[in-house]
Amino acid sequence: MTRSERIAEQVAWHWRQNLRPRLDGLTDDEYLWEPVRDCWSIRPRGTATAPLSLGSGAWTMDSASTEPVPAPVTTIAWRLAHVIVACLGYRVAWHFGGKDVDERTHPYAGTADEALRQLDEMYGRWDAGVRGLSDAELDREPAVGSERRAMEIIVLHVNRELIHHGAEMALLRDLYRRRDGAGPRLG
Repeated sequence: MTRSERIAEQVAWHWRQNLRPRLDGLTDDEYLWEPVRDCWSIRPRGTATAPLSLGSGAWTMDSASTEPVPAPVTTIAWRLAHVIVACLGYRVAWHFGGKDVDERTHPYAGTADEALRQLDEMYGRWDAGVRGLSDAELDREPAVGSERRAMEIIVLHVNRELIHHGAEMALLRDLYRRRDGAGPRLG
């Protein structure tokens, strides 16, 4: 196994065993569920509740020019969009070619099925690109994109982001299933 394959396998194992199986069967209700008031989400154009509304299609992503403090709670839809565009999309375009991805013009998905198709496509492109990197490319700072660090550090950062955001989405699905508030009685 090459060095790039070992690095790719770090997140590929998580993708196959945890993240992607936890998203199977995601319903539109879960995708758009807002567990608390003032959530950021993906919304039909013209219905944004955040200061900015990003995207080119019928659905847009809540955003702000500077992140509010405290940061808003985000829906599964928002987190999937973040992973598709900011975690994977920019970097796939910068480092592995293909269509540029931009959060201001991305066609955000209004359904869980469409978001999962976007996720699968972008992850597949990312995984293939990482696996194709040579040791020399992993050691070099890329000539494109905004990140100024060795490619290996960028890949490991994206791996952590996928694991981190995947865990958040899994937790939101767990909370959605228990949204009736039933739980163990204390004391």
